[in-house]
Amino acid sequence: MGNALTAAAAGFGTGLSLIVAIGAQNAFVLRQGIRREAVLPVVAICAASDAVLIACGVGGLGVLVTAWPAALTAIRAVGAAFLLCYALLAARRAFRPSSLEAGGPAVHSGRRAVLTCLAMTWLNPHVYLDTVLLLGAVAAGHGTLRWQFALGAATASLCWFTALGFGARLLAPFFRRASSWRALDALVATTMLATGLTLAAGA
Repeated sequence: MGNALTAAAAGFGTGLSLIVAIGAQNAFVLRQGIRREAVLPVVAICAASDAVLIACGVGGLGVLVTAWPAALTAIRAVGAAFLLCYALLAARRAFRPSSLEAGGPAVHSGRRAVLTCLAMTWLNPHVYLDTVLLLGAVAAGHGTLRWQFALGAATASLCWFTALGFGARLLAPFFRRASSWRALDALVATTMLATGLTLAAGA
């Protein structure tokens, strides 16, 4: 029992260290959380997607992905195009403060938020590298306890996205000002642009 808890704790810590860094997905979840738009489905998609990918990595899919680099290249190219387009949209919002107020009209419908979240998650090669390859490799080192490690990593993802999505509303008073939304969307645009250019350079 003790070894199982140790493996789960290791998975939790490793998983958390990989997903906490600001990135395209986290920036999107943060924005949805502050605006309180489709937060539950967005958090559910992010956490469930990570759980599936972690399970695939632990189950051995990482070996297949490594053997077929063309798959990651294709995902990298499509993901770069998507992130660059989203960066342009975020930059445009940063220059249109009238559409940024928390009480204003919704920028995303629930359906659009879900589709954007799915694309942000599954078209990002870093997700596969972190969850399928890296976590899969680390989990393999735990031998028969690799699934306990995977459970810990998936739990870390669930905790993080829940805290980010639903905790973001605590920042709502700060984002009553249009200038705050300008700053957030400028950060989102910069993050998306940097990630997109990095992916495009490696495609």
